[in-house]
Amino acid sequence: MEAYNLTVKPWCSCLLLGLFAAITFLSSFANAETHYREFVIQAKPVKRLCRIHNIITVNGQFPGPALEVRNGDSLVIKVVNIAQYNITLHWHGIRQLRNPWADGPSYVTQCPIRPGGTYTYRFTIINQEGTLWWHAHSEWLRATVYGALNIHPKLGSPYPFSTPKQEYTLLLGEWFDRNPMDVLKQALFTGAAPNVSDAYTINGQPGDLYRCSGKETVRIPIESGETVLLRIVNAALNQELFFAIANHQMTVVGVDAAYTKPFTTRVIMIGPGQTTNVLLTADQPPAHYYIAARAYNTAMNAAFDNTTTTAILEYKSASCGTKKGQSSRPILPQLPAYNDTATATAFTAGIKSPSLVKVPTAIDENLFFTVGLGLNNCTRPNSPRCQGPNGTRFTASINNVSFVFPTTNSLMQAYYQGVPGIFTTDFPPVPPIQFNYTGNVNRGLWQPVPGTKLYKLKYGSKVQVVFQDTSIVTTEDHPIHLHGYQFFVVGSGFGNFNPSTDTAKFNFIDPPQRNTIGSNPGGWVAIRFVADNPGIWLLHCHLDSHLRWGLAMSFLVENGVGQSQSVIPPPADLPQC
Repeated sequence: MEAYNLTVKPWCSCLLLGLFAAITFLSSFANAETHYREFVIQAKPVKRLCRIHNIITVNGQFPGPALEVRNGDSLVIKVVNIAQYNITLHWHGIRQLRNPWADGPSYVTQCPIRPGGTYTYRFTIINQEGTLWWHAHSEWLRATVYGALNIHPKLGSPYPFSTPKQEYTLLLGEWFDRNPMDVLKQALFTGAAPNVSDAYTINGQPGDLYRCSGKETVRIPIESGETVLLRIVNAALNQELFFAIANHQMTVVGVDAAYTKPFTTRVIMIGPGQTTNVLLTADQPPAHYYIAARAYNTAMNAAFDNTTTTAILEYKSASCGTKKGQSSRPILPQLPAYNDTATATAFTAGIKSPSLVKVPTAIDENLFFTVGLGLNNCTRPNSPRCQGPNGTRFTASINNVSFVFPTTNSLMQAYYQGVPGIFTTDFPPVPPIQFNYTGNVNRGLWQPVPGTKLYKLKYGSKVQVVFQDTSIVTTEDHPIHLHGYQFFVVGSGFGNFNPSTDTAKFNFIDPPQRNTIGSNPGGWVAIRFVADNPGIWLLHCHLDSHLRWGLAMSFLVENGVGQSQSVIPPPADLPQC
């Protein structure tokens, strides 16, 4: 009997554990919610900087509606376009597993939603928590069409840090004192760099330091001693930003919907497309303190918006009035110099995963991508359509290929339907010519070749990509975003990447997980991921002027084995070109 009992106990224990795991798994789905929303794309008059402009909005809101969801939830968002422009929406950072049809980049995974048209985005959030965002992915409509996508833990699952008293989302943006689509149109006509923005914004408001803006400055109330969570999103069109809060430290706890090892800082650098979650404790004398952001600019001799946007951190116990001899204006934080790459690099280097992560080691695809600007020569230099440097037109490329978006079909629709002639799969895995990427570059390499070229990946392949900045035109920090994936940032450095020495310094222990990462100006950054999401996924610089010039490519990840490793069929209402 004793032997029988010894045999039965482990079996019962395993059965009970299995039942408990199954119940837990099913209950997590039972708690999941489906969010139904309607997003109406429409023009609305908005007053900023003393002037009224008709801007494109969602449901008449600027910024657009915030989506508050939980890990495991599903979203069904019907987009109704009553504006005058074609549009698509991208759910930035959502993995969209097997579902490129919901990703949104125009002419990549779908044809645009035309004026008068509709399309319903359907997707589920799988194992992601933190802050993401959504935005238009058509031309420059992203300047005003964007909003937060905040993913909370599942019910009953806590944060990996003490639960904050309050949460606030801060969307950093750029404001143009004219129609952003006209700014783009002018730049595309002249071939020159586009005009820079006239203001930066926090939640759509420029703040106290701009004309006609003080009354609407965003205010964040806080009690002395309490800790709040700030969800910070850089929705700016073309600018990396420094961000700080006067006299306060911040504790970074997450980036791009992934938790991080907490670390304290007085300033963050955040590129377009990136998100950063910080804990802020009200540990200073009760008063009003400025929250501020301004440019981090890395392109040499390039114009940029050098203004500063502000919001106000208000201690509730602070007196509204001012004592004699004291200024009524809140304290401004000390922000780094516009070109302070050392501070930006130190901040980015401090971001790590909270524990040991499983980084791909045996690499199947080792890719080396040069990223940067270029110049197209003109038959009539300095003509109205050749106003770039020395009478040329600006362009941009990866591995000397300037990406051309199709116009008659989307890449994904053409691939799924077997339509020929829309793209090729011969994107080069390395530059066609090796050169001193960050040194003096031969002028003959300044003009890239246009093309709609994809790089094919087998399902499950382990991929490394090194992004190498070049000094063609200028070295610059390019925030690179990969759709459909989170990746590990395993290394970075300055100068030309050296595989024999730099690889040995890679972090395979606790590298951060991101969906957008900057290439060091005059340097490189290395990422790794497993190609476990079939479909066509855009990779591009999130400076929208660079994207429009061609600093992009796409991965075609083939289906694996069986339905669970294959792209789902397209929805019936997918827009046609």
